[in-house]
Amino acid sequence: MITTIALVAFVAAACAWMGKRAISDHRAILAQRRRLLDEASTLFPDARITFAPDQFPILTSRLEDGRQVRVELLADTMVTRRLPQLWLRVTLSELRECSRPAIGALARPTGAEYYSLVHDLPEWMAPPDTDTSLLMRGDGRATAWQVERAATMFRSLFSDPGVKEAVIAPRGTRVIRHAAQGERAAHLFLRQIRFAVVTISADLVSKAVVEAKSLSEALAAGESTIPVYEAA
Repeated sequence: MITTIALVAFVAAACAWMGKRAISDHRAILAQRRRLLDEASTLFPDARITFAPDQFPILTSRLEDGRQVRVELLADTMVTRRLPQLWLRVTLSELRECSRPAIGALARPTGAEYYSLVHDLPEWMAPPDTDTSLLMRGDGRATAWQVERAATMFRSLFSDPGVKEAVIAPRGTRVIRHAAQGERAAHLFLRQIRFAVVTISADLVSKAVVEAKSLSEALAAGESTIPVYEAA
Protein backbone atom coordinates (compact mmCIF):
# COMPACT_ATOMS: atom_id res chain seq x y z
CA MET A 1 0.00 0.00 0.00
CA ILE A 2 2.74 2.40 0.99
CA THR A 3 4.64 1.50 -2.14
CA THR A 4 1.61 2.25 -4.30
CA ILE A 5 1.06 5.62 -2.63
CA ALA A 6 4.70 6.49 -3.04
CA LEU A 7 4.60 5.53 -6.71
CA VAL A 8 1.48 7.63 -7.32
CA ALA A 9 3.07 10.58 -5.51
CA PHE A 10 6.23 10.20 -7.59
CA VAL A 11 4.29 10.10 -10.85
CA ALA A 12 2.22 13.14 -9.83
CA ALA A 13 5.35 15.06 -8.88
CA ALA A 14 7.05 14.08 -12.14
CA CYS A 15 4.04 15.18 -14.17
CA ALA A 16 3.88 18.48 -12.30
CA TRP A 17 7.60 19.06 -12.89
CA MET A 18 7.32 18.27 -16.58
CA GLY A 19 4.32 20.56 -16.93
CA LYS A 20 6.10 23.38 -15.17
CA ARG A 21 9.20 22.81 -17.30
CA ALA A 22 7.15 22.80 -20.50
CA ILE A 23 5.50 26.11 -19.58
CA SER A 24 8.86 27.61 -18.67
CA ASP A 25 10.43 26.45 -21.95
CA HIS A 26 7.50 27.78 -23.96
CA ARG A 27 7.76 31.18 -22.31
CA ALA A 28 11.49 31.25 -22.96
CA ILE A 29 10.94 30.42 -26.63
CA LEU A 30 8.37 33.20 -26.99
CA ALA A 31 10.66 35.68 -25.22
CA GLN A 32 13.53 34.76 -27.55
CA ARG A 33 11.22 34.99 -30.56
CA ARG A 34 10.11 38.52 -29.62
CA ARG A 35 13.74 39.73 -29.65
CA LEU A 36 14.64 38.44 -33.12
CA LEU A 37 14.49 41.85 -34.81
CA ASP A 38 16.11 43.88 -32.02
CA GLU A 39 19.45 44.06 -33.84
CA ALA A 40 17.76 45.00 -37.12
CA SER A 41 15.88 47.81 -35.40
CA THR A 42 19.19 49.65 -34.99
CA LEU A 43 19.18 50.21 -38.76
CA PHE A 44 16.21 52.54 -38.49
CA PRO A 45 16.15 55.52 -36.11
CA ASP A 46 12.36 55.51 -35.87
CA ALA A 47 11.80 51.75 -35.88
CA ARG A 48 8.59 50.52 -34.27
CA ILE A 49 8.18 46.88 -33.29
CA THR A 50 4.86 45.16 -32.79
CA PHE A 51 4.10 41.46 -32.52
CA ALA A 52 2.11 39.03 -34.61
CA PRO A 53 -0.27 36.58 -32.91
CA ASP A 54 2.51 33.95 -32.98
CA GLN A 55 4.76 36.49 -31.18
CA PHE A 56 7.16 36.98 -34.08
CA PRO A 57 8.13 40.67 -34.25
CA ILE A 58 7.05 43.05 -36.99
CA LEU A 59 9.32 46.04 -37.60
CA THR A 60 8.02 49.13 -39.40
CA SER A 61 9.92 52.27 -40.22
CA ARG A 62 10.46 54.83 -42.96
CA LEU A 63 13.38 55.37 -45.29
CA GLU A 64 14.98 58.76 -45.81
CA ASP A 65 12.60 59.48 -48.70
CA GLY A 66 9.52 58.74 -46.62
CA ARG A 67 8.68 55.29 -48.00
CA GLN A 68 7.55 52.75 -45.44
CA VAL A 69 9.50 49.56 -44.89
CA ARG A 70 7.95 46.60 -43.09
CA VAL A 71 10.04 43.68 -41.87
CA GLU A 72 8.31 40.44 -40.83
CA LEU A 73 9.21 36.86 -39.95
CA LEU A 74 7.12 33.95 -41.19
CA ALA A 75 7.26 30.44 -39.78
CA ASP A 76 6.54 28.00 -42.59
CA THR A 77 5.47 24.48 -41.63
CA MET A 78 3.92 23.71 -45.02
CA VAL A 79 7.19 22.50 -46.50
CA THR A 80 7.32 18.94 -47.81
CA ARG A 81 9.96 16.56 -46.48
CA ARG A 82 11.83 19.42 -44.88
CA LEU A 83 12.09 21.01 -41.49
CA PRO A 84 10.07 24.17 -40.78
CA GLN A 85 11.56 27.26 -42.38
CA LEU A 86 11.72 30.83 -41.09
CA TRP A 87 11.37 33.45 -43.79
CA LEU A 88 12.33 37.13 -43.63
CA ARG A 89 9.81 39.25 -45.55
CA VAL A 90 10.65 42.86 -46.40
CA THR A 91 7.97 45.03 -48.01
CA LEU A 92 8.74 48.49 -49.35
CA SER A 93 5.63 50.66 -49.84
CA GLU A 94 5.78 53.49 -52.38
CA LEU A 95 4.59 56.97 -51.47
CA ARG A 96 2.05 56.77 -54.27
CA GLU A 97 0.90 54.12 -56.71
CA CYS A 98 3.32 53.76 -59.62
CA SER A 99 2.35 53.22 -63.25
CA ARG A 100 3.97 49.83 -63.55
CA PRO A 101 2.68 46.27 -63.73
CA ALA A 102 2.93 43.56 -61.11
CA ILE A 103 5.63 40.98 -61.88
CA GLY A 104 7.09 38.46 -59.49
CA ALA A 105 9.16 35.32 -59.25
CA LEU A 106 9.18 32.49 -56.72
CA ALA A 107 12.04 30.04 -56.24
CA ARG A 108 11.45 26.30 -55.91
CA PRO A 109 7.64 26.60 -55.96
CA THR A 110 5.57 23.81 -54.43
CA GLY A 111 2.16 25.45 -54.41
CA ALA A 112 2.11 25.47 -50.60
CA GLU A 113 3.66 28.93 -50.19
CA TYR A 114 0.74 30.56 -48.39
CA TYR A 115 2.70 33.81 -48.09
CA SER A 116 3.43 34.16 -51.81
CA LEU A 117 2.09 36.99 -53.97
CA VAL A 118 3.30 35.30 -57.16
CA HIS A 119 0.65 32.59 -56.88
CA ASP A 120 -2.03 35.31 -57.03
CA LEU A 121 -0.80 36.76 -60.35
CA PRO A 122 -2.76 35.48 -63.35
CA GLU A 123 -0.28 35.52 -66.23
CA TRP A 124 2.42 32.87 -66.54
CA MET A 125 5.75 34.05 -67.94
CA ALA A 126 8.90 32.32 -69.12
CA PRO A 127 11.39 32.65 -66.26
CA PRO A 128 15.04 33.50 -66.82
CA ASP A 129 17.59 30.70 -66.86
CA THR A 130 18.94 30.17 -63.37
CA ASP A 131 20.39 27.34 -61.33
CA THR A 132 17.14 27.06 -59.39
CA SER A 133 13.58 26.43 -60.59
CA LEU A 134 11.60 29.65 -60.88
CA LEU A 135 7.93 30.46 -61.23
CA MET A 136 7.49 33.87 -62.87
CA ARG A 137 4.08 35.45 -63.22
CA GLY A 138 2.54 38.87 -63.81
CA ASP A 139 -0.76 40.71 -63.92
CA GLY A 140 -0.84 40.84 -67.74
CA ARG A 141 -0.05 44.54 -68.09
CA ALA A 142 3.70 44.37 -68.65
CA THR A 143 5.37 45.63 -71.80
CA ALA A 144 8.05 43.60 -73.53
CA TRP A 145 10.73 45.86 -72.09
CA GLN A 146 9.33 45.51 -68.57
CA VAL A 147 9.28 41.73 -68.83
CA GLU A 148 12.85 41.67 -70.11
CA ARG A 149 14.03 44.08 -67.42
CA ALA A 150 12.30 42.16 -64.63
CA ALA A 151 13.71 38.86 -65.90
CA THR A 152 17.21 40.34 -65.86
CA MET A 153 16.71 41.52 -62.29
CA PHE A 154 15.37 38.14 -61.20
CA ARG A 155 18.24 36.28 -62.88
CA SER A 156 20.71 38.26 -60.80
CA LEU A 157 18.67 38.20 -57.60
CA PHE A 158 17.94 34.47 -57.60
CA SER A 159 21.57 33.55 -58.17
CA ASP A 160 21.55 33.77 -54.37
CA PRO A 161 19.81 30.60 -53.12
CA GLY A 162 18.67 32.47 -50.01
CA VAL A 163 16.12 34.45 -52.01
CA LYS A 164 12.68 32.83 -52.04
CA GLU A 165 10.44 35.46 -53.67
CA ALA A 166 10.75 38.88 -55.32
CA VAL A 167 7.79 40.98 -56.46
CA ILE A 168 7.39 44.34 -58.18
CA ALA A 169 3.91 45.85 -57.89
CA PRO A 170 2.36 49.30 -58.43
CA ARG A 171 2.19 50.02 -54.71
CA GLY A 172 5.50 48.55 -53.64
CA THR A 173 8.08 45.80 -53.85
CA ARG A 174 8.74 42.74 -51.73
CA VAL A 175 11.65 40.39 -51.08
CA ILE A 176 11.47 37.16 -49.09
CA ARG A 177 14.72 35.61 -47.88
CA HIS A 178 15.58 32.52 -45.90
CA ALA A 179 16.30 33.36 -42.26
CA ALA A 180 16.61 30.05 -40.40
CA GLN A 181 15.69 26.36 -40.36
CA GLY A 182 13.79 24.63 -37.58
CA GLU A 183 15.52 22.42 -35.03
CA ARG A 184 15.30 18.79 -36.10
CA ALA A 185 14.87 17.21 -32.65
CA ALA A 186 12.16 19.61 -31.52
CA HIS A 187 10.23 19.07 -34.75
CA LEU A 188 10.61 15.30 -35.08
CA PHE A 189 10.09 14.26 -31.47
CA LEU A 190 8.03 17.06 -29.92
CA ARG A 191 6.34 18.48 -33.05
CA GLN A 192 7.43 21.92 -31.94
CA ILE A 193 8.63 24.79 -34.10
CA ARG A 194 11.93 26.03 -32.77
CA PHE A 195 14.57 27.95 -34.66
CA ALA A 196 18.16 27.89 -33.50
CA VAL A 197 18.66 31.59 -34.00
CA VAL A 198 18.72 34.31 -31.35
CA THR A 199 18.65 37.27 -33.71
CA ILE A 200 18.14 38.11 -37.36
CA SER A 201 21.28 39.93 -38.38
CA ALA A 202 21.09 43.57 -39.35
CA ASP A 203 23.18 42.71 -42.41
CA LEU A 204 20.53 40.30 -43.71
CA VAL A 205 17.74 42.82 -43.19
CA SER A 206 19.80 45.60 -44.76
CA LYS A 207 20.52 43.38 -47.76
CA ALA A 208 16.83 42.64 -48.28
CA VAL A 209 15.94 46.35 -48.00
CA VAL A 210 18.55 47.22 -50.64
CA GLU A 211 17.14 44.52 -52.92
CA ALA A 212 13.59 45.84 -52.45
CA LYS A 213 14.81 49.35 -53.34
CA SER A 214 16.54 48.00 -56.46
CA LEU A 215 13.33 46.29 -57.54
CA SER A 216 11.49 49.57 -57.00
CA GLU A 217 13.86 51.33 -59.40
CA ALA A 218 14.00 48.50 -61.96
CA LEU A 219 11.08 49.64 -64.11
CA ALA A 220 11.42 53.36 -63.49
CA ALA A 221 13.17 54.40 -66.70
CA GLY A 222 13.69 53.37 -70.30
CA GLU A 223 10.23 51.93 -70.65
CA SER A 224 8.98 50.82 -74.02
CA THR A 225 5.35 51.61 -74.83
CA ILE A 226 4.77 48.37 -76.73
CA PRO A 227 2.47 46.05 -74.77
CA VAL A 228 3.86 42.56 -74.53
CA TYR A 229 0.90 40.99 -76.26
CA GLU A 230 1.43 43.33 -79.25
CA ALA A 231 5.12 42.64 -79.40
CA ALA A 232 4.56 38.87 -79.43
